[in-house]
Amino acid sequence: MIVGDGQMALVLSDVLAVRGVRTTMMSPFAAEAERLSRERTSPRLPGFRLPDAVRVTADPTAVRDATMVICAIPTQFIRETFARLAPSLPAGVPIISLSKGIESESFRLPCDILLETCGPRPIAALSGPTIAAELARRLPAVLVAASDDAALAARVAAVFTSPWTKIYQSSDLVGVELAGACKNVIAIAAGVADGLGLGANAKSALLARGLAEIARIGVALGGKVETFFGVAGAGDLATTCFAPEGRNRSFGERLARGARVSDALASTTSVVEGVPTARALVRIARARGVELPICETVSAMVFDELDPREALRQLMARNTVSEGLPSEVPAGG
Repeated sequence: MIVGDGQMALVLSDVLAVRGVRTTMMSPFAAEAERLSRERTSPRLPGFRLPDAVRVTADPTAVRDATMVICAIPTQFIRETFARLAPSLPAGVPIISLSKGIESESFRLPCDILLETCGPRPIAALSGPTIAAELARRLPAVLVAASDDAALAARVAAVFTSPWTKIYQSSDLVGVELAGACKNVIAIAAGVADGLGLGANAKSALLARGLAEIARIGVALGGKVETFFGVAGAGDLATTCFAPEGRNRSFGERLARGARVSDALASTTSVVEGVPTARALVRIARARGVELPICETVSAMVFDELDPREALRQLMARNTVSEGLPSEVPAGG
């Protein structure tokens, strides 16, 4: 069962349908479930048609028949959504998270929220550079299935491998989830760079320094440094920062062009996960004594109304000595 009806839920249902996996999609909204079931299209992903074999429902008790549950809910709504599902969720059924973010109040990662809500069970994350519009056209994509349970990671990789999707496996669940969460914040900054017309030199430097921040906080929180320089880290960061469809990048671009935060958020039908994640990351980093200047600047632009041009001036005025990569980075990394 896929819980959610957003872009990633739609395109991965296509992967499962091609594999012949019997799939139910649960929408959080009854009216949308009925419309999607009837029309097989969604305004969230124009041009995509939901395979006929995918059943659509809004009934939370449908999870009783699930042998694997895919969480495709934005991070800030996972706890509420899965609290409704938990009473019907069979014991031992694994949950696979597609969500990328940090819960704003608890600072918890998606898999942590799922375990707290649904109780102990096998858990994994599926992440990577995945622009949904490209997956909808069945263009090649590579993802990472991460879990402390090697058998579950292998199972997820097998289920989601298709002619256009390749899945690597990882034991670094924390690192993969942090990479997916942090890159959204850097993508907002990349969008600001686009909106200000700063050019390729500045944007490339921003990505390099952003990746250093992601690795720095990721290692501090228990992730493996190599994860942040792999598909789930550098790969996902590059896609999110350069793809025109990236919601976080687009949000940053609108901010730089003068839009108010509320208006920039209202102009998209998708959740901009980098907004709540920015504030959560800054608070976590300050508590641990980790410097994240780009993330702090994004948080200030979003929550303290810092002007994007002043934000740029402050970043350029920072004292620099060395690149400051985590000490665990291998030579040449």
